[in-house]
Amino acid sequence: MAETKDQIRTDLTAAMKGRDSFTTGVLRMAMSAIGNEEVSGKSARALTNTEEQQVITKAVRQRHESAEAYVAGNRPELAEKEEAEAAVLAKYIPAPLTESEIDTIVTEEVGKIDGASLKQMGLIIKAVNARTQGRADGSMVAAKVKAALA
Repeated sequence: MAETKDQIRTDLTAAMKGRDSFTTGVLRMAMSAIGNEEVSGKSARALTNTEEQQVITKAVRQRHESAEAYVAGNRPELAEKEEAEAAVLAKYIPAPLTESEIDTIVTEEVGKIDGASLKQMGLIIKAVNARTQGRADGSMVAAKVKAALA
């Protein structure tokens, strides 16, 4: 069992003892998402800490997308709830990289390839994503790589 799941379980116990129903619900959802990922595929397996953080990152991203949809649908109270859930989950993932940090990584990866062109864009994006380890939005990385190669 990885440390992210252990931390969530500890915080879930504390939230239950403190009768914090909102946090309890969010953390139960996170534990459920991790459990579902563990049993998905051909056989059950224990996730690594990085894989657990990816599951939580996905959940945070889903909350932000839902909040945007609720704002567009003129439902600000539901958008606030989704953002609050995202804030609870965000404690369990590493902080996202800043744009300047992403720019630096993109520049380094483009510099590694002689005569880099748009044909190598996929290769460079893959290398950048490997270095950012889910701490950067994929569409932002793709846009920055494309801009660097243009």
